[in-house]
Amino acid sequence: MTAGIGIPICVQCGTRSNPCRCKVFGPTVGFLAFAAAAIVEWPLGAMVYCFKHMKGRRIMAHPATVVYPRVSNAFPI
Repeated sequence: MTAGIGIPICVQCGTRSNPCRCKVFGPTVGFLAFAAAAIVEWPLGAMVYCFKHMKGRRIMAHPATVVYPRVSNAFPI
């Protein structure tokens, strides 16, 4: 018995960006970009937080507030 590691599939329904009103590709790529950015920015933000609290919070929030929405909205499907 083996346990496979699959690619996360994200679905966003109720959108008006396409006739089907569902997006799969954009949110999935957005999640992968979010994860890649978070791996780099969260430890960096934690170190900066020790000295400058607001700057550290902005760095740690960047993947969720900037990276994911921009990448997800770049793909209409």
